[in-house]
Amino acid sequence: MVALASFFSPLSANIYFPALNTLAADFGTSESVMNLTLTTYMIFQGLAPTIFGDLADMAGRRPAYIIGFAIYIGACIGIACCNSFPALLILRMVQSSGSSSTIALGSGVVADIATSAERGVWMGWATSGPMVAPAIAPVLGGIFAQFLGWRWIFWFLVICAGTFIVPFVLTFPETGRNVVGNGSIPPQGWNMSLINYIQLRRQRTLSHPSPLERTSSTQTSLKPHRRLRIPNPLHALTVLLEKDVSLLLFYNSIIYCAFYDIMASAPSLLAEIYHFNALQIGLCFLPMGTGCLLAPVLTGKLLDHNFHRLAHRHKIPIRAGKPTDLQNYPLEKSRIQIVAPFVLLLDLVLLSYGWVLHFETPLAAPLVLMFLAGFASTAAFNAMSVLLVDLHPLAPATATAANNLVRCLMGAGATGVVIYMVEAMGRGLCFTFVAGVVGVFSPILWVLERWAPGWREERRRRVEVEVEKARGLVRGGGESVDRERKI
Repeated sequence: MVALASFFSPLSANIYFPALNTLAADFGTSESVMNLTLTTYMIFQGLAPTIFGDLADMAGRRPAYIIGFAIYIGACIGIACCNSFPALLILRMVQSSGSSSTIALGSGVVADIATSAERGVWMGWATSGPMVAPAIAPVLGGIFAQFLGWRWIFWFLVICAGTFIVPFVLTFPETGRNVVGNGSIPPQGWNMSLINYIQLRRQRTLSHPSPLERTSSTQTSLKPHRRLRIPNPLHALTVLLEKDVSLLLFYNSIIYCAFYDIMASAPSLLAEIYHFNALQIGLCFLPMGTGCLLAPVLTGKLLDHNFHRLAHRHKIPIRAGKPTDLQNYPLEKSRIQIVAPFVLLLDLVLLSYGWVLHFETPLAAPLVLMFLAGFASTAAFNAMSVLLVDLHPLAPATATAANNLVRCLMGAGATGVVIYMVEAMGRGLCFTFVAGVVGVFSPILWVLERWAPGWREERRRRVEVEVEKARGLVRGGGESVDRERKI
């Protein structure tokens, strides 16, 4: 369910690419101006999860999912009916706000149910949905734009989202640990699925106290800690104040920009070089999407294998289903050893891709390079996302929202200028520059492997002190209440 929910954000972004030229002609704008709808989409793709991530960590995963899909479906209906470019621009922002939170929420669910030792595979499956989208979305977008008109792209999204959200609301369980703990505490209110509700009603018909009723005192004790409030997007910004996290997010954003430079420029370059229509352009995205699809599962297995390998080397025990003591474990090293080879591959692909387009080689060459770019960049994204959740396991949705904020804002700038860069520098020099930027900032991985463990330990000690202070205040407050009762 998490993978399917996360499918809609990249689906909405990638299904749109083959129709860019058609939309520009329909709304009477240039291709560079129409690219603003990509830029604003990515800006809100970064901003919205900062609100939804805090909401999910505070009120639970289910409410955040339900609100996001309600916004998303409404925006898709509006876009399908709009007739002006300003309306399209605004509604794409709203659409992005509703769908973009699903990836951050998916990371939160994985952190709720998986330990660090098995998180790679779980994250791989959770991100398999988002990786399917680049494989099929451009083809669907090209078919709709070519034969039915671009509006059918958004009616299709409405139908898909409506078909998904009904069984999701009925069956998806709450996993937020501040709501259900380790799963032993029954959910309440809108955190409760229909299945939970039926189970509760059945238990209440029995004459003896049910497990749900026996945990009512636990639920009551949790209420003060999950008092609802307005979600604060600034909580995601506090994550950026951590040295290791800020470096990780910045570097991840550099890779993200390189990936989207290929995606955003491909429609106009393929039309210019090979004179393709919308359907043919959509089919050209298929190899890249296939690479994106294959990467997460492979990367997840590599991450977990490397985690166990280093744990065995450092004589750190791993028990299935139990948290691993990471205090003396080289966590950053175990993840970065997987990231580095894929980043090197991506850099070589970027360098080759620009000159292949410059010399206008047969179509097979850029398609193979697009496959490798999708595979390498997605593998790097996945490994760095797992590391991010490892660094902030108590607020994974908020940490992932901070990741979306940084990379989408930087990606928005990259997609907004890439066409101008190609026109000014030429295809070869443009992507050589992009490859150079990735290479210049790649030593960040070495910095993280060398110094991040110390920064992580400092954060752990600081959190322990804050927890002890909070416990002292709670104990002090309880003693005051006892004294008042005695008086």
